[in-house]
Amino acid sequence: MDGSPINGVVSLREALVRYSPQFVRTVTEKLLTYALGRGVEYDDMPMVRSIVREAGKTDYRFSELVLEIIKSTPFQMNRKI
Repeated sequence: MDGSPINGVVSLREALVRYSPQFVRTVTEKLLTYALGRGVEYDDMPMVRSIVREAGKTDYRFSELVLEIIKSTPFQMNRKI
């Protein structure tokens, strides 16, 4: 993201930790896109931030991201016919 070279797993992990808020938000957007079957829109961003905030309480565990997406209003109200 900032042009830093990535030389293996250790430097990749350091880069992800350095940019963890952006990384978690992007992963959450991608998971929500998959869960909803549509792209994430501007009015979905407050929900994305809420999911990330709640998952932060458990150190951004993947399982917590998934649970928060399942509990989200857009996912609960999504109807496929």
